[in-house]
Amino acid sequence: MLKEEYFAIGMMSGTSLDGLDISYTRFSRENDIWSFDILRTKSVSYSEEMLQDLRESVYMSGLELTELDTTYGKFLASQVNQFIADESINKVDVIGSHGHTVFHQPDKGYTLQIGDASWINKVTGVKVVADFRRQDVVMGGQGAPLVPIGDKLLFSEYDCRINIGGFANISFENEGKTTAFDICPVNTILNYLSNQLGFEFDDRGNIAKSGIIISQLFDELNSLEYYFIDGPKSLGIEWNESFVKPLLVKYSEYQTKDLIRTFTEHVAFQISRVIVGRDKTVLYSGGGTYNDFLLYLISSNSDSKSIILDDKITEFKEALVFSFLAVLKTIGEVNCLSEVTGADKDHSSGVIFEI
Repeated sequence: MLKEEYFAIGMMSGTSLDGLDISYTRFSRENDIWSFDILRTKSVSYSEEMLQDLRESVYMSGLELTELDTTYGKFLASQVNQFIADESINKVDVIGSHGHTVFHQPDKGYTLQIGDASWINKVTGVKVVADFRRQDVVMGGQGAPLVPIGDKLLFSEYDCRINIGGFANISFENEGKTTAFDICPVNTILNYLSNQLGFEFDDRGNIAKSGIIISQLFDELNSLEYYFIDGPKSLGIEWNESFVKPLLVKYSEYQTKDLIRTFTEHVAFQISRVIVGRDKTVLYSGGGTYNDFLLYLISSNSDSKSIILDDKITEFKEALVFSFLAVLKTIGEVNCLSEVTGADKDHSSGVIFEI
């Protein structure tokens, strides 16, 4: 008989590089209905050296990237082990580790998340599930988004769920079918521009609020081909490098605050575009929910009701979901939806590390 209560830790590092999120959650299932209780959380900031290495990982040689895979794996292991000790956690069935995405080009058949999970398993002595995306790509899918199974089983009371992080993504159900895709870049670009002004990020959207819209740039951003492609579809850092940053360079004679304002308006436009006329309640999560100006722009263009829950869910929802994916993997249940990713079939993705 399947166990109906599970204690799991999830670790998430997003493309915005704002640090490592760790959550400890109790999951329960009764009559096929899942529920959860986030028991402990922690955010870990990266050292300047680690931050620089992760930023530069896409440009590294094979040897350098292999070394970083091990270094980052040891870092994850030490952080989660410290988390377990500090919080006096004595019951963990599984750890789900997303790792850090370096490359993601599913149309070419590959994706790569670093952070060697063998070290996490060795240091903690706990079963680990990692490398969640690669199997889906091999099966013809995008390897993303993976959060929708968590949205469907844990947050079904909301008509639509949007995470605003390095990229914004959406999931919703329509006539019994789950639809999900990456909407557009958000903090990967806003943080990049804010760094040029000496800030880690645009706090509350105040920089954007002080700038003006560059109409031509706004139009060119919204004309990018990705926005007119039907899903399944997903975005990666390489897309920013190939399509977004060249546009920013093209308009570099403008003040940075105007670039930030224009890109914030672009994000709001793209998010509003996918929810207008579709949903009644929208659950927002991710670091972007603290960008008050961005949320104001979105709400100004949509009649949907915006829902933001407590800080634990807002900040740790993705870590929560990856711990849930790990639970589903260990009990052999589907954690990746083909209707979302475009894979050949629903499947249970991830690699189990257990010595």
